[in-house]
Amino acid sequence: MAAPPPFDPYALLAALERRRVAYIVIGAFARIIRGADELTDGLDIAPSLRSENLGRLEAALADLGAERTDGRTLALDEATIAAEPLIRVRSPQGELGIVPEPAGTRRGYDDLRRAATREHLGRGLRPTVASTADLARMLAALGDEADVPKLQAMRQLVELELDLGHELGL
Repeated sequence: MAAPPPFDPYALLAALERRRVAYIVIGAFARIIRGADELTDGLDIAPSLRSENLGRLEAALADLGAERTDGRTLALDEATIAAEPLIRVRSPQGELGIVPEPAGTRRGYDDLRRAATREHLGRGLRPTVASTADLARMLAALGDEADVPKLQAMRQLVELELDLGHELGL
């Protein structure tokens, strides 16, 4: 079995930004950005499902040399997006999961963007990242027993954010 490609989230995010793809970072990488003590070797996003945005996403994936991990043709039309809960692609820069409607959300991107914020990651990148509360909500909706410690940690981060907000008068 071939070794997975190295994970370079900066390269993946930069390709999305160059093509002006509207997306929100979700999953383990987003939880790490928010302060979770986890490791990951992939990036998950919830893209806007508007047809022009799907075209930009498809172009960004072509720029990366990405291919579907299941060997199927990479086409991001509205029918494909509607039929698949997760599209996983692999590129020389790492794996990317495209999640049209993450668990626990209504309408995916449109639901998540209300509380998402742009975060400085360095190298000029400021991706939009799901809120800590939304990340906890998505993790809870998955209902995986193995995720219970991660969910508890996310809920603690939510409490810390609320406490900090009260201290700062927000």
